[in-house]
Amino acid sequence: MSEEYLLTKEGYEKIEAELEDLIVNKRREVSEKIKEALSYGDISENAEYDAAKNEQADMEERIHTLEEMLRKAKIIDESEVASDTISVGKTVKVKNMALKEEATYTIVGATEADPFAGKISNECAVGRGLIGHKIGQTVEIEVYEGEKVKFKILDVK
Repeated sequence: MSEEYLLTKEGYEKIEAELEDLIVNKRREVSEKIKEALSYGDISENAEYDAAKNEQADMEERIHTLEEMLRKAKIIDESEVASDTISVGKTVKVKNMALKEEATYTIVGATEADPFAGKISNECAVGRGLIGHKIGQTVEIEVYEGEKVKFKILDVK
């Protein structure tokens, strides 16, 4: 079975926008760089040409990857999950019981994860451990080998 990419609607739209920019704008820019480099003559020792061709290869690989992600995307339908239950696409406020600190995370698919922006993957230990739980519950999650952390779920949006 082929891999499925769990995405929020926002994440799907972000990938679509990046793909469109690559196809519409970046392809043209790289093509111009290649034409300019070719105008310098002999391509056997032309660093500009080599750099432009490498950029083109990287860009085409990214386009292929994004197209594949969109083809295999499953957009999370929040209406299918109870409003007080943690699932992909939900934002959860938790309290680390040991540190007595609160944190807010949005649970997203692995392709959208950005821990520095508070978006954690449904595949990481904390994300996986929180999914399916409800407001008021305390969940013990193994975050590292043998190290467990208790989280109290304060809110789900």
